[in-house]
Amino acid sequence: MSISHHKVAFVTVADEHAGQRIDNFLASRLKGLPRSRLYRLLRKGEVRVNKGRVKPEYKLASGDLVRIPPMQLLDASEPAPVSAALAARLQSAVLYEDSEWVVINKPAGLAVHGGSGESLGLIEALRQVRAGQPAENLELCHRLDKDTSGCLVVAKKRAALKRFHAALRDKQLQKHYLALVVGHWPRGLDVVNAPLQKNVLRSGERMVCVDKAGKPSKTLFSVAQRVGQYTLLNVQPISGRTHQI
Repeated sequence: MSISHHKVAFVTVADEHAGQRIDNFLASRLKGLPRSRLYRLLRKGEVRVNKGRVKPEYKLASGDLVRIPPMQLLDASEPAPVSAALAARLQSAVLYEDSEWVVINKPAGLAVHGGSGESLGLIEALRQVRAGQPAENLELCHRLDKDTSGCLVVAKKRAALKRFHAALRDKQLQKHYLALVVGHWPRGLDVVNAPLQKNVLRSGERMVCVDKAGKPSKTLFSVAQRVGQYTLLNVQPISGRTHQI
């Protein structure tokens, strides 16, 4: 079954969505649209904001006019069901919770959201598991790569999400990672500065490479432990580039 949108739609951004990324805004409205197709619409300029092209990371402002092209969507009324094993895994992975936030210990191998070949991501699964919770509008505050485990902050309210993003923008928050690498990390190598260029493949996957034309990035490294042919590193990205580590 599918849902057809035969006319161009124009949506005016409300105050509550100010500061939200355009890709997340579209994903919340175009249920069933794969992320790969969403990024393709943005890349080709079929989705426009105030008559202009925008990148996926564009932050919406109140009053922005978003153009959404006619399309055919998969019916999202019946999302893939969460298995009992995954539901139990997510419920036991809650590290902290209050009226505004849920902090999840995301397991490696689980994407944070569906799309690009992923039928179900953590946020979609979490929404199903917690469907009975009143007054919750769960949104990812940030992302972790599919193969990365660690703390993932989820906001229960739009206002909390905006405060989190403001704190990130004002550098009031720090991200710390543990990374296990093969070989002996060179002594004295504690800072890596490299210009990173982001490319979006046809599949919608984002790839990053070191390129002089890229944006500057800075990452701090320190050795936590050396074990045989491996080194465990403490890693702190100072800039916030995609796939920086």
